[in-house]
Amino acid sequence: MNHLRSILTTLLGSLAFIAGAELNVYPTGSPNMPHNDDFTVKVRTIGGEWHDLFEYKVQVDMDNPQDASMVQFDMDEPVEVMVKKNNGIFSQVDIRPLRNAITCDRKGNTVTFRIDEPKYLSVEFDGDRLHNLHLFANPVMTETYTESSDNVLYFGPGVHRPGDLPNNQIRIHSNTTVFLAPGAVIRAKLLIDNAENVRIIGRGVLDHPIRGIEVTNSRNVEIDGVTVVNPDHYTVFGGGSSDIRIRNLKSFSIKGWSDGIDMMCCSNVDIDNVFMRNSDDCIALYNHRWDWKGGSSNITVKNSVLWADIAHPINIGSHGDPDNEAGEVIEHLRFNNIDILEHDEDDPPYRGAMCIVVGDNNIARDITFDDIRVESIQEGMLFHLEVQFNPKYNKTPGRKIENVTFRNITYNGYGEAKSEILGYSAERDVTDVTFDNVSVNGEKVTSLKDFVTNSFISDIKFK
Repeated sequence: MNHLRSILTTLLGSLAFIAGAELNVYPTGSPNMPHNDDFTVKVRTIGGEWHDLFEYKVQVDMDNPQDASMVQFDMDEPVEVMVKKNNGIFSQVDIRPLRNAITCDRKGNTVTFRIDEPKYLSVEFDGDRLHNLHLFANPVMTETYTESSDNVLYFGPGVHRPGDLPNNQIRIHSNTTVFLAPGAVIRAKLLIDNAENVRIIGRGVLDHPIRGIEVTNSRNVEIDGVTVVNPDHYTVFGGGSSDIRIRNLKSFSIKGWSDGIDMMCCSNVDIDNVFMRNSDDCIALYNHRWDWKGGSSNITVKNSVLWADIAHPINIGSHGDPDNEAGEVIEHLRFNNIDILEHDEDDPPYRGAMCIVVGDNNIARDITFDDIRVESIQEGMLFHLEVQFNPKYNKTPGRKIENVTFRNITYNGYGEAKSEILGYSAERDVTDVTFDNVSVNGEKVTSLKDFVTNSFISDIKFK
C-alpha cells in the first residue's frame, strides 16, 4: 500500500510539473557554480513575462582555456530569448548551427530571437567562438521525484560530494533512478558497475568530476538531461555494456583525454540530442582496451551537435585486441542528422571530422553517415579512413574497413587538409566506400581527385 501511495505521489507530482511547464526556468544557480557576466540572458513565452536566467561560466578549448557562458531552460512551446552583451560593442551575431536559420532583432547591445522548439545553440558575437553563449533549450522533463520516492537516489538543489572522498565517486546500484533536480551540483563521478536497470535523469550538473558517468559491465542504462562540466577524463564512459540510452546530455571539457562519449566493446547504444564541446574526441567508439573484449555493434548517434576544440568530432576503431588474429569487429554504426560546429587538430595522425582509423586487427564495417553538416574545420580534414599501425597505441595494424556510406554530407570552408583513404597492405585494405550527395562549398564530390589515397583501396563509388 505504501509503495502504491509513493507511485501515485510521484505521478501526481509529475503531472503538476507538466501542467505549468510551457517554460521552465531553473533555480538561479548555486554560489558554488561560477557566474559569467559577459551576457545578461532572459527568456519568455511569446508575449509573456521575461524571466532572468543564470549565466554559468564554462571553460572551453584546451590549447588556451577561455571563459564562455551557458544558460538552460525547458520549453514545450515557442519562446523568445533576449541576450544583452555587457562588454564591448559588436557588429554581427551568428546563431549556430546555421541550418536552424535563426535571425535576430537588435536594439543597441541587445538582440532578441525566437525558438520554436527545443534546440542547443551557440550565440556568437563577431565570430568569437571562445567567449560565446551556449544556449540549451531543453525539452520539458516529463517526470520528477522527491527524497521519499522509492528506488530513487535524489539530489536536490545544492552541492553534493561523495561519502568516500578518496574515491571521489558515487556507486549506483541496480534498479535505481538517480534524479538530479534543477540546481543540483554533484562533484563526483557516478559509477554504474555490474548493474542493470539504472536511470540518471534530471537537470542538475556534474561539476569537475574525475569522470562524469562511468558504465561498466552493465546493461539497460539511461542517461537523460544532465550537464557535465569539465571532467578530468570522459563525460560518459562505457565498457563492456549493452542497451545504453543517452539523451539530452550536454558536455564541456578542456583537459587532455577529456573525451565526450567513449564506448569500448559496447552494443545496442542509442545517443540522441546531445551537445558535446570537448577538448578531445566528442564521440569515440572502440573495441578491446583495458578489461573489455568482444567487439562493438549497433550504435546510433543522431540529432546532435558536436564541437571538437581538439581532435575528432567522431572517431572509430583505434583500439582493438592485437592477440586476436581474426580481429574484433565494430559494426552496424549509424550517424544521422548531426551538426559538426568545429574540428581542430594539428597532429596529423588524429585528424578527421568523420574518422574511421583501425588498428590492432580491428575490422570496421557497415557504417553510415547520413545528413551531416560540417560548419568549420580550423585544422584537420573532412574524412579520414585508414587501416594503420600507430605505434603509440597499437601492437599490430588494423585488419579492414568495408561497407561505409557517406550520404547527404555538406561542408563549407577552406584551408583544411585533403581527406584520406588509405589501406595498409593488400590484405589489410579499405573497400566498398560510397559517397552519395557529398558537397564541399556547394560543389558535389564526384571523384578521388581531392583525396590522398594509395593502392590498397578498392570499390570507391560516387553518386
